[in-house]
Amino acid sequence: MQRMPFYGAYKSLSHYPDYWYWKLRRNPVRSPHLLKQRAVIDYARKFGLRTLVETGTYYGEMVAAVKNHFERVYSIEYDPALAQRAVGRFERDPRVKILEGDSAVVLPELLKSLAAPALFWLDAGYWGWDQLHRDPERLSVEVESVLSHPVKNHVILMDDARMLNGQNGALTFAEFQSRVAARFPDRAIELRHDIVRITCR
Repeated sequence: MQRMPFYGAYKSLSHYPDYWYWKLRRNPVRSPHLLKQRAVIDYARKFGLRTLVETGTYYGEMVAAVKNHFERVYSIEYDPALAQRAVGRFERDPRVKILEGDSAVVLPELLKSLAAPALFWLDAGYWGWDQLHRDPERLSVEVESVLSHPVKNHVILMDDARMLNGQNGALTFAEFQSRVAARFPDRAIELRHDIVRITCR
């Protein structure tokens, strides 16, 4: 079913029942996609950010849900088949650019072209992906690339924060928080609804 053209639309329709099921279960750790969409939109509005950079396009659900709130959307996908599927889905929208490749490589290159603050929606679920070898430094490379950028007002939202659990080579959230605080003391970092949020103080 995942290979069918309508699968992306099917997944999008499932977000609403998933959200209410999450509410009925009294907000368990894994957050529904609808809540994640709202977080992206809320932070873009709060900080006046008009560019979104996403790692992990998957079926393009986040791009489709929030693209009207941004002037430019970049989404990086490692899997070639998913990347090409997303290219086809968004080819008529000049605001959206799908980039294929390893985000630990593509993201630092993309940063060179950004001259204004952006919102970054990063995927912390790497440790469940065998093809990415569960590199424990991968997320740090991406986050530190963003926070070291000459533009200082970028905002980072990191999905699937529950994966920062010390397993499979991953950092714990406390370790990740300490690393960010030590290198970037001007940044505030909090964890809420399975999303790590890094902003300027």
